[in-house]
Amino acid sequence: MDKYPEDVQDAAENEETEKFAVVVRNVKSNDSRKTLEAESIVIQSPWLKTALGQILKDYPGIACELKRLTFDAPFQPFVHRWAEFTEFMRSDNLDDTTKEHLKMLHDILQYEIGDSIKAFEDYVLNGVITFPHLWMIFQPGSLVLAAHKGPLSAFELDESEFMENQCGKFLQLRCDCVDYGGKSFGRYTEKINVPEFIGTKKIVGLNAYPLAFHENPAAVCAALTQRGQIFEKLAGHHYQAYEGSAITWDREGNEVPIQVSGRIVVDIASFNSYSPYRVRYLHDWHAKDLERLAANKAERGVAEDGSIKLSPYHHMLARSRTRGYSLKMKKWLDFFVEQVTEITWNTDAFDKLVLPDDQKELILAFSESQLEGTSFDDVVSGKGKGIICLLSGPPGVGKTLTAEAVSESLRVPLHTLSSGDLGSQPWEVESGLQRILDLVARWNAILLLDECDVFLEARSAHDLERNKVVSIFLRTLEYYEGILFMTTNRVDNIDPAFQSRIHVSLEYPDLTAESRRVIWRNFLSASGTKADVSDEDINELAKLQLNGRQIKNILKTAQLLASRKKSPLRREFIDVILAIEKRRPGAPS
Repeated sequence: MDKYPEDVQDAAENEETEKFAVVVRNVKSNDSRKTLEAESIVIQSPWLKTALGQILKDYPGIACELKRLTFDAPFQPFVHRWAEFTEFMRSDNLDDTTKEHLKMLHDILQYEIGDSIKAFEDYVLNGVITFPHLWMIFQPGSLVLAAHKGPLSAFELDESEFMENQCGKFLQLRCDCVDYGGKSFGRYTEKINVPEFIGTKKIVGLNAYPLAFHENPAAVCAALTQRGQIFEKLAGHHYQAYEGSAITWDREGNEVPIQVSGRIVVDIASFNSYSPYRVRYLHDWHAKDLERLAANKAERGVAEDGSIKLSPYHHMLARSRTRGYSLKMKKWLDFFVEQVTEITWNTDAFDKLVLPDDQKELILAFSESQLEGTSFDDVVSGKGKGIICLLSGPPGVGKTLTAEAVSESLRVPLHTLSSGDLGSQPWEVESGLQRILDLVARWNAILLLDECDVFLEARSAHDLERNKVVSIFLRTLEYYEGILFMTTNRVDNIDPAFQSRIHVSLEYPDLTAESRRVIWRNFLSASGTKADVSDEDINELAKLQLNGRQIKNILKTAQLLASRKKSPLRREFIDVILAIEKRRPGAPS
């Protein structure tokens, strides 16, 4: 239109309405008890704004300093802070104008949300709630309990919102927990959905509910704080044991539970750098967090590494899971904090290794000195600082066991690697090997390259791809700064360029009768079951041309047979297994 229409009404709010302390904006009501109901309330009184600044202090999303302070129905801040509102009105130090304006706002709200407040008080009294009124019990800034992505955990509620998707309606709670980002602690927001339900439901029966409704809040807080202290200790990288369920992810990023048993390295920073999975990016601390941390620092000091210790409140909000690497499964996983335990070390692993004493002494000497740090360097700085040990000999004579015994003796992680873990393409080998060498150096671990023939095999003129792999391996080893054990039973095929890079080369001969006798005794004593095998039996068994792995397998199978017969492990069971082994295709006579 090119001219102002004649039938347009004047704006409802003008210079005249600006003089009023409160403006109520009404719409037609759907409640049969009311003709009109408030759509929003505009607070214009400076006295009211000052009072509400105290009543609604720290309430998210409310800034009482605004010139036009508007509250929309259903007036959630006033429902959540109704007790504080009525308490403030009874204060003795209020001036007459503030009292008058508060009384007027109270009467307006009593008419608009009085029924909701009565319903809320009735729900709390009976410990139940309906879905339409579910928002009432979730006050922003309060603590919420939920078994979200793990065992029961505490979250600080930021906001709640009714939403709907293909599965139906739900109330989404956006909550914060305390997490570790690899370098520092911070907040991380989780979204917890409470699905729609019909009628009333017990508040503590919801998949998320306020901490105040728990039957024993103090006990829950104490347990969560204790778990949070463990979470804080696991910051950085730690070599630990783990038994139980952990979390991995499928191609769509959905969580998949997986059973894990064995040694792990807890290391969130390396997870963020090297795993193929999504990184959790943290938010900065809030102003109130910084106050708590400063007070905690004044009371308890700082951690050994100079970082500020978390306060008990932040321990309570700590995540129930941490991230790291399973050395056995060679997977990056999410681990549950409560299932991470200290390692039970096998103190006599090195003693039971069947090797000449001088070889044992040499292996331990260079391993210990390497871990302590050596000043010996190449002409080019940073080159050739590592120790590379080649263990060669027939299968089952203790090559792999040597590396395992050294890592157990020095109490450091052992990362086992085979050619299949790195792929076959040169670029795959280079990136994969560099990533693993970086990790091993960070964890101060020992790297075991089992059956390394594919990397060490002599280069030839006709196989260019194979030559590339060997060349990449040679170049990468030059700058490796840790301990590397390589095992092979084809020492004659090694490329000459490797010979100058190997610091210690140990040949493992076939086991002698005396060595086999020691191995039989070691496995019998370690079996943990009652054994009725005489010294004479062991002497006879030691004469058989068996390697260590075969002896272990025979005893393990014989033990199963004895268990089936509910009998101690006797020579006759071993003889049965030996007789079966002789009939195996390809078995030596």
